[in-house]
Amino acid sequence: MNENATAYQDEDALITEMIDGKEYLMSPRPAPRHMTVSTNIHHIFKRFLKGKKCKAFLEVDVHLGEKDTLVPDVLIVCDKDKIKPNGIDGAPDLVAEVLSPATAGRDKGVKKTAYEKAGVKEYWIVDPESKSIDVYHLQNGRLEFVDTYLVYPDWEWDRMSDEQRAAARLSVKVSLYDDLLVDVREVFEDI
Repeated sequence: MNENATAYQDEDALITEMIDGKEYLMSPRPAPRHMTVSTNIHHIFKRFLKGKKCKAFLEVDVHLGEKDTLVPDVLIVCDKDKIKPNGIDGAPDLVAEVLSPATAGRDKGVKKTAYEKAGVKEYWIVDPESKSIDVYHLQNGRLEFVDTYLVYPDWEWDRMSDEQRAAARLSVKVSLYDDLLVDVREVFEDI
């Protein structure tokens, strides 16, 4: 077998996650829309975190324990001791999962439960279709729903009253830093 054949096989290898000891097949390759949103979030985090102790990662193995190895779309880790050559060893501080049709149920169910049990402080479920972000914060050992942040279509924004516009959630305040506000429109830019 030549060198190119091996590289080709490695590229096409099936990627799996293990959650509570059960192996799950991930989507073959993320669609462009999914990757655009993931990359946008990663760039926002990376730009803000430059020179700070926390680091942003894109699609890296996260080892939560013997029975749990997940590959979140985007994550932030503040404890540098958790960053190992083979991935992240322990709970990230923030995880963002971008929904795709094949994995949405898992992201909202067993993955959320695994992150909760491991102690992830903040969890985002990002929906490219509705251009929304559901945010959860760890409180008393449970990931509790905080709010939904979304991009309003122009026609809806134009019909809203001044009070409704003032109440609209257009920026997510990341719990890890007092001054990290993420503009939802930037998350969904170019989709």
